[in-house]
Amino acid sequence: MGEDDIVDHKTPIDLATWPRREHFDHYQTRVPCTYSVTVQLDVTRFVAALRDAGRKIYPAQIWAIASVVNNHEEFRMAVDKEGHPSIWNVVHPTFTVLNPDRETFASVWADYNQDFSQFYDQAVALLSRHRTATRMFPQGDVPENIFDISSLPWLSFSGFELNIAHGHDHYLPIFTLGKYVEQAGQVTLPFALQIHHAAADGFHAARFINELQDVFDSSANWLA
Repeated sequence: MGEDDIVDHKTPIDLATWPRREHFDHYQTRVPCTYSVTVQLDVTRFVAALRDAGRKIYPAQIWAIASVVNNHEEFRMAVDKEGHPSIWNVVHPTFTVLNPDRETFASVWADYNQDFSQFYDQAVALLSRHRTATRMFPQGDVPENIFDISSLPWLSFSGFELNIAHGHDHYLPIFTLGKYVEQAGQVTLPFALQIHHAAADGFHAARFINELQDVFDSSANWLA
């Protein structure tokens, strides 16, 4: 983030005027509920644009997801111990990097930047630096306003779900990516989204996935 960018902060939601207050209360207290959805995204244009631009896949995937996450308040929600919701002005992606020798992974995070090239350079450097990490969190303390991305490039799947103990206290989204599948000239990517129902409904999940598809479809413009 640039020197002139606003410091990360949360803005409390005005419950008196919030259209989702009843839905939030229901899924936070009466029926605590998280849900997951898995889709096959069409990344044919994205893969071609990556090849033409000579860019690495994973950092570009991360930026694409983070750009859509930061466009919507429901994916930037925080809830304090008293149950009061607020919205982060920005959330940053944390993502996994495999240490192949140890067969363990590290979780690293990068500042989100609307500029793809600046974010890409930062993410590539982090992935290179920490691929031999022996600690799970080699950067030390993790910020509050991060959301999780992990990749399973060895496995194509049609469903993925995380069963998190006390997961009803986790409001930021979690994303899991699978192995590309190419068939009849089309390349698809298994993509799983997990989110708290108090933060987002099916409408919001569908909008997110449709917008992410649009970002991948337009990748020739931002990867160049």
